[in-house]
Amino acid sequence: MSSEWIKLNVGGIVYQTTRMTLMKDENSMIHRMFSQNDFMEPGRMEDGCYLIDRNGRYFEPILNYLRTGQLIYDKNLNPEGILEEARFFGLENLIQQLTPIVARNSGYLNIEDNTPLTRQDVIHALVQTSFKTELRFQGVNLYGADLRRLDLRNINFKYANLSHCNLSFSNLSYCNLERADLSHANMDSAQLLGIKGLCANLESAVLANCNFEDPSGLRSNLEGCNLKNASLENSNAAYVNLRVANLKGANLKNCILRASVLAGADLERANLSGSDLQEANLRGANLRDAELELMLNPLHMAQAIR
Repeated sequence: MSSEWIKLNVGGIVYQTTRMTLMKDENSMIHRMFSQNDFMEPGRMEDGCYLIDRNGRYFEPILNYLRTGQLIYDKNLNPEGILEEARFFGLENLIQQLTPIVARNSGYLNIEDNTPLTRQDVIHALVQTSFKTELRFQGVNLYGADLRRLDLRNINFKYANLSHCNLSFSNLSYCNLERADLSHANMDSAQLLGIKGLCANLESAVLANCNFEDPSGLRSNLEGCNLKNASLENSNAAYVNLRVANLKGANLKNCILRASVLAGADLERANLSGSDLQEANLRGANLRDAELELMLNPLHMAQAIR
């Protein structure tokens, strides 16, 4: 029952709450952990408590948020620690509240003034920064910036707003693009080797003619990203991790997806004609109404069930 009281032992600290509270956010992992309709185990039971191996001090703000819908925490706690717990438990709305707080406390660029940075601002930062120093644009507003043909390798763009940017022919290899907003961005012919793009928003982005394949074997990670209606036509996305990604309506025509991970991905109405899916993992993928004509390799049942 949803009103059932539950005890949690989180990193040695015991909390009591109701199943209803833990299930407040229907899209979160913690909802899945305690939903009686899900197969995900919440943790081992001991002395009447579910054992959860996370930091107990940082779990208190998570529980407060689930109870009230508000971010409430002891000012002696590091917001970055709370943010990590919010990510672990998949609380997207809380992540959005915490991101600017963490960015402001860390002194990242362009947090107080939310005016978008320009191409000139980015080039100035590139010129002024040693290639040995990490250049952080985490949480920065770059909306609509012209960044075409720039060498942007190894930059931290985590949580940055890159929506509607022109990144065509740029080198974004080894960048951190986790949870960045790249919706409607033009990334035509960009180099994207070894990128970290966990849960990035690439809806309606142009990624045609891009190269993701790193000769050293480092895989690009786009797990859980949103590529709805995006175009990856003629791109080399071999070995890319696209697990549980949203590729609904995406254009993957003539795309090399060799040995890529598409397990649990939503490929409904995606155009896969002429694509190379040799050794790709499609277990649990949704291929409803996907266009599969003229594929280089026929799909085998083993790819869908392993």
